[in-house]
Amino acid sequence: MAGKPQPVRVLYCAVCSLPAEYCEFGPDFEKCKPWLIQNAPDLYPDLVKEANAKETDKVANQLQSTGISSGGGDGAASSAPKEEVKRLPGGKIKKKEKQEVTIEKVTRNKRKCITTVKGLELFGVKLSDASKKLGKKFATGASVVKGPTEKDQIDVQGDIAYDIVEFITDTWPDVPEAAIFFIEDGRKVPAA
Repeated sequence: MAGKPQPVRVLYCAVCSLPAEYCEFGPDFEKCKPWLIQNAPDLYPDLVKEANAKETDKVANQLQSTGISSGGGDGAASSAPKEEVKRLPGGKIKKKEKQEVTIEKVTRNKRKCITTVKGLELFGVKLSDASKKLGKKFATGASVVKGPTEKDQIDVQGDIAYDIVEFITDTWPDVPEAAIFFIEDGRKVPAA
């Protein structure tokens, strides 16, 4: 006769509260990695190797930086400003957004036009207030919508592309006219 089966003991992650085997499918695997390396190294041997490689790289960089700083006194290497680059997962580099306002006229149903204004929020302008002011000034409908790049933009009904530049620079002095661009035939054209 076979013995009574014993219950399986499951190790749960203290960070995401999933079983340790499923942490890689959870919401924050990057946050779980240190906990997994310490408490369940047998489940993810690649993580342990990766952590060891990072540790050796850190030590090598520290040794190299101390060797450079204590070396010759020319000072050329230390005076160069270091540019901070934000890296996204997958090794992609995130560029800082340019502060510019783009205005584009989109035609729909042959005669109807919509003027889209993108980038006002980069100058500290609240888009909801801006859409109200644009709607009142040009006596049209104006609303804040999500654009194709998941960024908010203002859609104004009607072709007001060339009148809007003067209104923007008068209403919000923080927005210089040199930072306003039109998109015509797929090209960026300065408004100034």
